[in-house]
Amino acid sequence: MSSSEMREPTLLVLTALAGGRAHGYALIAEAESISDGRVRLKVGTLYAVLDRLLDQGLVQEAGEEVVDGRLRKYFEMTPAGGGALESEVRRLEANASAARRRLQGFQTGHVTGSAFIARGGVA
Repeated sequence: MSSSEMREPTLLVLTALAGGRAHGYALIAEAESISDGRVRLKVGTLYAVLDRLLDQGLVQEAGEEVVDGRLRKYFEMTPAGGGALESEVRRLEANASAARRRLQGFQTGHVTGSAFIARGGVA
């Protein structure tokens, strides 16, 4: 994995925060919603992601409040976080577009093989 590639929990947390500031449990719920129920972040995973994003300057703390006797910490995405999310979205879209083109060729039977194999490489 390249250093610019985001792991899915990071992508989901930043995507959730693109909608505005949120506290931990709201981020877990948003990640689950964004992923259509496919991903349910564990609390430990969420806070590991948030700690890393805080260290990288991609999110910042955005207040806290006590609700039902429990402290809620809020987080928000920074402009640098927005830029990182935008870059990741572009990367994913480019990869998905290439995969879609290849898949359409596969499905229609117009597969010509990769350039590597066409040059005599071994698959």
